[in-house]
Amino acid sequence: MARSRTPKFDASEVITNEIIRIIERGVLPWRKPWTAGGSSRPLRVGGEPYQGVNNFLLTMRTVMVGHSSPFWMTIPQANALGAKVRKGEKSSVVVYYGQSRKNAGGEDDQGENDHRSEEARIFRFQKSYRVFNACQIEGLPDSFYPDPEPAPEHPPSEPIPQMQAFFDTIDITTVFTGTKAYYLPPVDKVYMPSITRFQDPRHFYGVWAHELAHATKAPHRLNRDFGLSKFGNTSYAREEIVAELTSCFLGQELGFTAHTLEMNAAYLYNWLRVLRSDKTAIFKHAADAQRACDYLIARSEAGRAGGSAEAA
Repeated sequence: MARSRTPKFDASEVITNEIIRIIERGVLPWRKPWTAGGSSRPLRVGGEPYQGVNNFLLTMRTVMVGHSSPFWMTIPQANALGAKVRKGEKSSVVVYYGQSRKNAGGEDDQGENDHRSEEARIFRFQKSYRVFNACQIEGLPDSFYPDPEPAPEHPPSEPIPQMQAFFDTIDITTVFTGTKAYYLPPVDKVYMPSITRFQDPRHFYGVWAHELAHATKAPHRLNRDFGLSKFGNTSYAREEIVAELTSCFLGQELGFTAHTLEMNAAYLYNWLRVLRSDKTAIFKHAADAQRACDYLIARSEAGRAGGSAEAA
């Protein structure tokens, strides 16, 4: 009698299905303004912030569950600190990416003098592991439960100085006019409504980040191309996901949340169509978004450094 095999755990499928179920409810939880223990990003046990898809996943879970600590760790990491995960707590799946080299003969290419090393191929792999928030763990030091910082208040429809300074020094032309927000590739310009049209100025910066994210796809920038993009097709939907996640990641750095002028069923359907057809999409596009976020940060820093040099 043949033994029935336990299906292999597929982290991509599990994570993607989790996101689909959430979006099907008509919400994008990562847009909710939040901080956990004074941090706008989930943190590893040593205090390093998560990036890319793990940042996105743990941000979403923090918002939905309402954790007050930004720290996440594995069971062995908790045990090493003399702490214990409470019975019945549910873990969160995160992923790890790595690569290995194999030579043409199929063996691991680890020999110091392997004459076939020039034929070695790089194999990239994904592994998953499970983490728990500090709020799910007993016996941790108090440092894992930092006090939340008070939410800053901003006058309506007025620039927020540190955010404005960041965007002003990015060398991508933005034209403020009209009531719509968009990036126009033929002229390589972003078009934005005036901040006076936004009651909450953080929404203004969320929309601006979204459109600048689209501008990073240009060939002379990150050269991101998902094929011919027309309103509503899959290429368009993939680029929208990248822009949404870029705004999310950049907002964590600066203090705003992802935002678009239109939030409707069609926008949500863009996400669902891509995720249902490709269980690896969220991982690929979160990596695209992290690159776009890092690019915009680098351009802003370069612009500010250039301005300081000119002033000197």
